[in-house]
Amino acid sequence: MAKIIGIIVVFASVLGGYVLSHGKIGALIQPFEVLIIGGAAFGAFQQANPGYMTMHVIKKSLGMFGSRFSHTFYLEVLGLIYEILNKSRREGMMAIEADVEDAAASPIFAKYPTVLKDERMTAFICDYLRIMSSGNMAPHELEGLFDMELFNLKEELEHPSHAVTGIADGMPGFGIVAAVLGIVVTMASLGEGDQAAIGQHVGAALVGTFFGILAAYGFFGPLATSLAHDAKEELNVYESIKASLVASASGMPPSLAVEFGRKVLYPKHRPSFSELEQVVRGR
Repeated sequence: MAKIIGIIVVFASVLGGYVLSHGKIGALIQPFEVLIIGGAAFGAFQQANPGYMTMHVIKKSLGMFGSRFSHTFYLEVLGLIYEILNKSRREGMMAIEADVEDAAASPIFAKYPTVLKDERMTAFICDYLRIMSSGNMAPHELEGLFDMELFNLKEELEHPSHAVTGIADGMPGFGIVAAVLGIVVTMASLGEGDQAAIGQHVGAALVGTFFGILAAYGFFGPLATSLAHDAKEELNVYESIKASLVASASGMPPSLAVEFGRKVLYPKHRPSFSELEQVVRGR
């Protein structure tokens, strides 16, 4: 909701101030300027990023209007980790083999549909549970493997933010390109155009600069920052999973292992000790 309000405030402030200054909205309707700026930005994005990144950024951007990293989601992740660690402690690591080999058919994972829906997170949990079940890796070796994978995961999660930042940085430049082309059109019409036509051409050129700067600092820049925050929150959940599993591998009981994971989470939506304890007891 806050992001929608922010977009509305940007539009209302810029256009409201323009109209109150006796500006005409019709003068801002310049589809060819938008074509130049938007097309150039899209082409540059395609050149700079892998082919799959376009749809990935679109999906991530739409997801910014409702974050899944909430209090409830954190409790669900920790509840899953506790329940599967508790089963392995009571019945042995081999008892969870069926759960980690086919998480979609696991009765434990089925209780946590939000986590199960995230294929990457589910695979992450299952992979490390398989490694732990082998019994041949020391806790510090397991932690080292976690750190290497999380480093690579961080780079991947931040890629959408970096991609949008590149477009935000380039938007003012593309606005200048549109403005220069508008001035070229104006200069070409000096000999045959009247003052009104020349004024329209100059106005259209300036609108190109306006669109480029507004898109950069009013929309794409904030979107890139929002994507960066989302990447940090997602990585934080993986770090919480890591802390819980490493603690379990070090011999901690499941109830204490998930407490390690809870303490790693960002304070904003972190469940309290008593809330997590209630979830654990409920299992």
